[in-house]
Amino acid sequence: MSGEFGRVLVVDDNRVIRQLIRVNLELEGFEVMTAADGVECLEVVHRAAPDVVTLDVVMPRLDGLRTAAVLRADPRTSHLPLALISAGTQHEAESARGASVDAFLAKPFEPAQLVRLVRRLAGAGEHVRPVCQGAAPAPRARR
Repeated sequence: MSGEFGRVLVVDDNRVIRQLIRVNLELEGFEVMTAADGVECLEVVHRAAPDVVTLDVVMPRLDGLRTAAVLRADPRTSHLPLALISAGTQHEAESARGASVDAFLAKPFEPAQLVRLVRRLAGAGEHVRPVCQGAAPAPRARR
């Protein structure tokens, strides 16, 4: 797939969820790569050069919050829009704000919500506009 609307790296330890997200985004013109956890994400992100990264919170080896922190600390990936997609407890939403992610989407979600979120993050231009359930994190400048 050509990735008409951008490249997305989907990180989730659940194969079914990864496939669900992949199919919904590919149907809307995104090129999608996947990783099964944060460690694999960090291995893939530099090769794949995504425009957006979606992260599950609870994953083995390296969870989504710690993966987001590593991505933000690396100058090569600090500009990437990051969206946490997880079970959606209030604690996770608050943790997302503290992790400097750009968006939080609670599972279960409607496919249209996912597509709108990723489109907005991929096409954010100069600044990523937060798209969160609950209070929004501060916008992050993009390179």
